[in-house]
Amino acid sequence: MNVLSLFDGISCARVALDRAGIEVNAYMSAEIDKNAIKISEKNYPDIIRVGSVVGLEVEGQVDLLIGGSPCQDLSIAKKDRKGLDGNRSSLFWEFLRIKKECNPQWFILENVASMPKADRDIITREMGVEPVMFNASLVSAQCRKRLFWTNIPFDLPEDRGILLKDILEAEVDEKFYIKKTMNLSTHQEVNLRETDEKAHTLCSTMHKGSHANGTTLIKVGHVGGNMQGNRVYSTEGKSTTLSADGGGLAGGTTLVKQEERIRKLTPIECERLQGLPDNYTEGVATTNRYKCLGNAFNVDVVAHILGRVKLMY
Repeated sequence: MNVLSLFDGISCARVALDRAGIEVNAYMSAEIDKNAIKISEKNYPDIIRVGSVVGLEVEGQVDLLIGGSPCQDLSIAKKDRKGLDGNRSSLFWEFLRIKKECNPQWFILENVASMPKADRDIITREMGVEPVMFNASLVSAQCRKRLFWTNIPFDLPEDRGILLKDILEAEVDEKFYIKKTMNLSTHQEVNLRETDEKAHTLCSTMHKGSHANGTTLIKVGHVGGNMQGNRVYSTEGKSTTLSADGGGLAGGTTLVKQEERIRKLTPIECERLQGLPDNYTEGVATTNRYKCLGNAFNVDVVAHILGRVKLMY
């Protein structure tokens, strides 16, 4: 295949192609983030860089066009979002332009499932296919609902039953822990105490499940304010969605309760949540690893979709 990946990020589409067993003749990557490019080139030195999607002119045959256009102006996580007119999410129109110009045999467009219905309807009309909502929780330990507009016919897989506890590292550096000791109690506020640091408060609740395609988030409380980045989850459930712009103590990952202590997930654990090999994003600062992973495809989701193409060839 000749593949053109728009908004390529860290080239998760390239990993997915390998996992689906599809031979790649040329992989063209449109990306401008320097950290994402550094990660991609470390793992796939043969990638062909084509620059920004803005004004991109494609030459030659494209068999597969794939990309996840920016979601920042579409997601409910952003206040005062401007939808497809926003500075970032308006790049969808570049994807559409390139699709019309290169007329690929296969195409995949990904974006957040939480977008307003009006924007979803516009994308559906322009792409000419109905989207399929595919939650990465079916193939990983991460709840990550995404819409896929594609002309590749596929069915959703059965839940693999992967939980957070299944992807955790055996040994974790102390820098990832919020506190060294923890005292957790139900229906009351308790302190996480450490002799040389100011205590945070864990506001505990009964386990609450947020079901998505048969999978569950298990929230056990929160540290400090009850914002997403401060909520703590059990390793017996799934991870929240990795985010490129996450705040709070989690910083775009997930806070987990493990052996009566609270910590954030490590970059390697986040790589596993996205279906990537361990240390795939190694080589840039930790904060940039988290950001790039939050922007990425889930590899096993895309590999599942591409698996149908493999069967048809």
